[in-house]
Amino acid sequence: MPLRLRPLLLAACTLWPAMAGAHPHIFVDTGLTFVTDDAGRLTGVEVLWSYDELYSLLILEDMSLDADYDGVLTEAEQAQLQGFDMQWMEGYAGDLYLSVDGTPVKLGPPQPLSTRMDGPHIETRHFRPLAEGPLALNGAALTAKAYDPTFYTAYDLTRPLSAGAGCAVAVTKVDLDAATAQMNAALDGRPAETDDFPEVGEAFADTIRLTCAEAS
Repeated sequence: MPLRLRPLLLAACTLWPAMAGAHPHIFVDTGLTFVTDDAGRLTGVEVLWSYDELYSLLILEDMSLDADYDGVLTEAEQAQLQGFDMQWMEGYAGDLYLSVDGTPVKLGPPQPLSTRMDGPHIETRHFRPLAEGPLALNGAALTAKAYDPTFYTAYDLTRPLSAGAGCAVAVTKVDLDAATAQMNAALDGRPAETDDFPEVGEAFADTIRLTCAEAS
């Protein structure tokens, strides 16, 4: 990790209480791979999360990793970091929501795949199987959104989005002006630093549309 980040860490620790009321706190570059079986049915989603530089630095510091700040972890440090973000509380949806014609498609627990350093960023991958087994879309569209309802974490679809053979992925970008207006209306005069921040995360989420050819 570059030496220039040492003063950044000191500044972050100093400013952390002041930052606590701001939204969002964490920025995650996100990629999704919609996995299908040989019959063209959706079996789950592989999720890539690349955490922002500051949050990655704070995680390493909190776990006492990369003491020399060179961005290279030892084998023991790498093992310690593995799965650091897979300790989900009961009821946590993984900030990924799927639906078909407005009906939610449930996802199962995460299956960790990898954790690594990508320069100054911690990058992790995990797989979310469909809870009720493979789903044949048969020409219907599946909608997916990656968001934190509380908007504590912002997920940006800056990494690749892909799907199996016979399927296509399209993204509709969110109208940020409309989302901001919705957030301001939800705050209704309350300061953004309020402990009771409204659940406006979905309003800021891009919409992913997955379509697959009908099975022959």
